[in-house]
Amino acid sequence: MGKLNTVTLYTHMGAAAVTFFLKFAVIFGLSAALLAADVAEGRRAFFVFGDSLVDNGNNNFLATSARADSPPYGIDYPTHRPTGRFSNGLNIPDIISEKLGSEPTMPYLNPQLDGQKLLVGANFASAGVGILNDTGIQFVNIINIYQQLDYFAEYQQRLAKLIGAEKAKKLVNDALVLITLGGNDFVNNYYLIPFSPRSRQFTLPNYVDFVISEYKKVLKRLYDLGARKVMVTGTGPLGCVPAELAQHSLDGKCASELQNAAYMFNPKLARIIKCLNKEINCNAFLAVNTHQIHMDFITNPKAFGFVTSQVACCGQGPYNGVGLCTPLSHLCTNRDEYAFWDAFHPSEKANRIIVDQMMNGSNTYMHPMNLSTILAMDSNA
Repeated sequence: MGKLNTVTLYTHMGAAAVTFFLKFAVIFGLSAALLAADVAEGRRAFFVFGDSLVDNGNNNFLATSARADSPPYGIDYPTHRPTGRFSNGLNIPDIISEKLGSEPTMPYLNPQLDGQKLLVGANFASAGVGILNDTGIQFVNIINIYQQLDYFAEYQQRLAKLIGAEKAKKLVNDALVLITLGGNDFVNNYYLIPFSPRSRQFTLPNYVDFVISEYKKVLKRLYDLGARKVMVTGTGPLGCVPAELAQHSLDGKCASELQNAAYMFNPKLARIIKCLNKEINCNAFLAVNTHQIHMDFITNPKAFGFVTSQVACCGQGPYNGVGLCTPLSHLCTNRDEYAFWDAFHPSEKANRIIVDQMMNGSNTYMHPMNLSTILAMDSNA
């Protein structure tokens, strides 16, 4: 088809059609300009990878049992409805988005994540996954970490079509990234059942080394995909969650074997992060000591305004740690008094404590620097 001018358009389309065509062209051009302006203003995108601690609802779009799409999940969310977050309200990524002055990231599988919403970033996390691809296989249909990274590559292609390849690359390089993995590799793999395949294959120290070596590959892949400001969380105190207390504790003390796994894993993860930063000659990866952040309020809950750090708000059985949180479960009346929302996941109040330490914590909690320091450095750049 040859080059069209307005006269040719009138001839072939008629006046009404041309008016619509020209209006559409103006609107499209304006939208493209606005998108470019958003990027130029330096609005920081945010990307999230990992498991149920940071899943914003991707599993709602999958045929899996690892879902939080029914009440009372979401009871304290602004809509008071379940969203797929494993929380009574906001989770860690939501609160980080608050700190950034941004809207929450949307699940990547949500069809509404399109157009200008892509500039905010995306959440690729999926409940049940681990560092290893065989972690969480009992949940059947979840997004393993390498599939999450493949989706990240796909996202960047979509973004480049929207704002151009150069601006898309800059948006990704400047973005904040959170990755939360590791806990399921122990709870839902090595210790899932007695004499699990992985526990027969590896002693615990050797398994930890294997998982760490695989995590290094994941982090390298994330860097290769353009991530340059990556917060990497360690595992929480695996033996102290209500689910493990219900199974292994008669006196409320944390389950020693799972705690040993966390004590082995977390320092080795911190060392790997240091090694990676040295290899690439920049501090692209930040180690988040979530184990110590949790232990602060688990060992001294009253100092943080909690009544208990052992009993979950929602559940049944000892410590409300048996089975799932459902409409039939025991449900506390004041979620802010409980460090744990359900058998495995912190309450919104606990999530806020975690993010506060990520924002402002000392090197004990954030290494080599906290999030506020990063944001200040960027604003002065």
